[in-house]
Amino acid sequence: MNRILIVEDEVPIAQLIKMSLGRAGYRCEAVHDGLTAADKIEQNPYDLVLLDIMLPGLGGYELLEYLRPMGTPVIFITAKGTLGDRVRGLQLGADDYIVKPFEVAELIARVESVLRRTGRGGSKLRAWNVTLDLLSHRVLQDGAEVSLTPREFDLLEQLMRNRGAALYRDVLFERVWGGEMDDSTRTLDLHIQRLRKKLGWQSRIKTVYKVGYLLVPEEEP
Repeated sequence: MNRILIVEDEVPIAQLIKMSLGRAGYRCEAVHDGLTAADKIEQNPYDLVLLDIMLPGLGGYELLEYLRPMGTPVIFITAKGTLGDRVRGLQLGADDYIVKPFEVAELIARVESVLRRTGRGGSKLRAWNVTLDLLSHRVLQDGAEVSLTPREFDLLEQLMRNRGAALYRDVLFERVWGGEMDDSTRTLDLHIQRLRKKLGWQSRIKTVYKVGYLLVPEEEP
């Protein structure tokens, strides 16, 4: 399980990020000032640091300089959204740059991308009683293999990566089928129905009215 440090002085935002990434299967800690973050980084190894720029005590740019020799990937999450700010952050060595406000699904996707790119991403996703193995392209439920088509596998991967977050229909279609969804097509709905049936997840893959679909996190019934 990847370990992530969240450095964000706005407590509600830090809690939202921690909750969302926790639901997605990450082990997260949150601190609210730069000096505490520096102490944490010195004492513990992290796979990724999510870093605000404007912090009390010690700023995000200074923390990035502290992290660079360790090779720990960093994603800036900040309200400083001008082109100059983004260019500076990336030139200083940040692996990605997210501007507030952001969508939870985008945050999770960017975290996954940076972890994969830096060789720290896990090869297995887990939710409820299902394990999805990205390397062997197998799905196990309670230890027994479940036969899925390639599209069903890709769709399940998206739902598991973003569990707890509602995914728009057109976003799912673009990520799984690689194209723009025709409003008249029921392809996505049919694949969702088959996934529900094969996994017995009728109540766990929820339809979100006028949005799309959501995989219920494990703390919910």
